[in-house]
Amino acid sequence: MTATTTTTSLDLTDPATFVTHDPLPFWREVRRHHPVYWHPGTEGRPGFWVVAGYHDIQQIYTDADTFGSARGTVLDVLLHNDDSAGGRMLAVSDRPRHRQLRTLMQRAFSPRVLHDVAEKVRHRTVRLIEHAAQSGTLDFAADVADHIPIHTICDLLAVPEHDRRQLLEWNKQTLSAPTPDADPSVAVQARSEIVLYFIDLAEERRASPGDDVISMLATGQVGDSVLDSEDVALNCYSLILGGDESSRMSAITTVRALADNREQWHALRDGHLSSATAVAELLRWATPAMHFARTATHDATIGGQQIRAGDIVTLWNTSANNDDSVFVEPHTLTLDRNPNKHMAFGHGPHFCVGSYLGRATLHALLDALVSTVHEIELAGDPVRIYSNFLYGYRSLPVRLHPAA
Repeated sequence: MTATTTTTSLDLTDPATFVTHDPLPFWREVRRHHPVYWHPGTEGRPGFWVVAGYHDIQQIYTDADTFGSARGTVLDVLLHNDDSAGGRMLAVSDRPRHRQLRTLMQRAFSPRVLHDVAEKVRHRTVRLIEHAAQSGTLDFAADVADHIPIHTICDLLAVPEHDRRQLLEWNKQTLSAPTPDADPSVAVQARSEIVLYFIDLAEERRASPGDDVISMLATGQVGDSVLDSEDVALNCYSLILGGDESSRMSAITTVRALADNREQWHALRDGHLSSATAVAELLRWATPAMHFARTATHDATIGGQQIRAGDIVTLWNTSANNDDSVFVEPHTLTLDRNPNKHMAFGHGPHFCVGSYLGRATLHALLDALVSTVHEIELAGDPVRIYSNFLYGYRSLPVRLHPAA
């Protein structure tokens, strides 16, 4: 493809674009020729800016006053309307509300709470991988990955065990679809169900608080008042969405990457590489959230392009994390890559509040694989999810050969 057709022929609003095209060559050409360009509107929806270069994206993430989040941070939401949770949910709020909500959330994420949850993740993951290694061929997405992140975030929120399967099913419907012809109202209904569920739970915890995150959010001060139950629910929705969907996609993509890069897997398995550096590289490699979006609050210049107040600006993490001006041979999996300043968790004031658990979940997976598995073999064709926001797989047939 020429530079011109590369930047104008692919519709970034269409999930099919990311299933039928390899995004990495596309982003390489965009960074080379049009690192900041205007994507025209389609079907009555507004156009938006596409930002592909690492340093330009980092600049926008850092400048939260010029590039706001309160209208929404996911392209599909912004193209339809402003996010209804704007100013109420941490991810879609601006200063000073964002700082107040983040302070409360960080108090709720105490070291003791995080340590306890991380220990549960480690034990649960070992059990799942040990069982998987004795099972022959399995679908890693359904049989393993579906059971790790959802329990991690539900442990953090103290969600009853009997409700977790339903939450997982709702959560899987919110940001992706199984097929191109899926009914979009299913995603809307799933989001509503999750929020309604957490409203009920917030009211229960407010009446009888424990030491879990929901209780802390429901009883903690934000400015001069406590959060109402709907605001607590919206922030729980944000946590479960990020904590489950992103970590699940990272886990599935990690196993695919290790199967495809056996020399790297053998070096990790045999103790020649650090799990910590491997986690960072696999997060860069996976980059489950392909983009985040911002809205310009006033005129600004990025990459030589004049951006007007009110313009939607999309920041493509997938491109930033494969920018060869920052990462040497970015398309080669390098588990000992150092430094590795990836932006899988974003950057700046909105850096992912759950990043510790995201790393802990992937670390637990690697440790379990290393201690239990000798070889990782693909046993069928992976099936991509259908989304213009999340990158990953909804099915990954594999065979995990147990260690002797």
